[in-house]
Amino acid sequence: MKLSSELVIIDLETTGVWIERDRIVEIAMIRLGLSGEERIFHKRVNPGMPIPPHVSRLIGIRDEDVQDAPFFSAIAREVGVFLEGADFAGFNLERFDLPLLQKEMEHAGQSLDWRSRRIYDAQKVFHVNEKRDLAAAYQFYCGKAHAQAHSALGDVQATCEILRAQVQRYGKGSSDLDALLAFDYKEIQDFYGQERKFRWWNGDLYPVFGRYAKKWGLQEIAVRDPAYLKWILASDFSEEVKNLAHDALEGKFPAAPGALPAATP
Repeated sequence: MKLSSELVIIDLETTGVWIERDRIVEIAMIRLGLSGEERIFHKRVNPGMPIPPHVSRLIGIRDEDVQDAPFFSAIAREVGVFLEGADFAGFNLERFDLPLLQKEMEHAGQSLDWRSRRIYDAQKVFHVNEKRDLAAAYQFYCGKAHAQAHSALGDVQATCEILRAQVQRYGKGSSDLDALLAFDYKEIQDFYGQERKFRWWNGDLYPVFGRYAKKWGLQEIAVRDPAYLKWILASDFSEEVKNLAHDALEGKFPAAPGALPAATP
């Protein structure tokens, strides 16, 4: 795989998928040099918040596994040095990893101007052409099972192999990584209902509008500021949003996606 500049392949494991609220628990990066040399950066991170059980089951990292790990602020400068001057690559990179990494860097007093770099997203190439996940991409392009799925280092190594195979498959005879820049994809968000006024996070709904946007969940608003929900009922919102506010005032909340229904007596 011929590079036009040095490349850092990035993968994050996090407490969830909401960029504004979730935190990093593991970061792995491989830096590829123009002469083919590789450097690895791999650390677990204390997110400063509980890791939801369903996330722990998925990524294999529990609270006790990172309780003695550094906070991201302690490694942010080191991360910035590793990324300096390189282009970026990953799987679902533009939609998730880079925006969340930028948020963490800014919280630590560092900067990450990733939009000025070239971005090679193996997911957008794969979804346009095959439309499956990383494990399927690895099987399809590399002919192997992804034994270390949801391990940050395992995922980033798999992504590196996928990018090499994609250049061979879609490069039209060229070995240049730039051949993958032609592909794009559509963003998908985990919103509630057609109005997209609320978003699921960690089992609760959070408004994405108004004074509590991305700050308080619906259950917390119902307890701490029910007048806000009454304001929604009296304002020009859709029936979908008003019904949600009405039910919240009565202590009724929709079940999170994938949650088991409540037992009946």
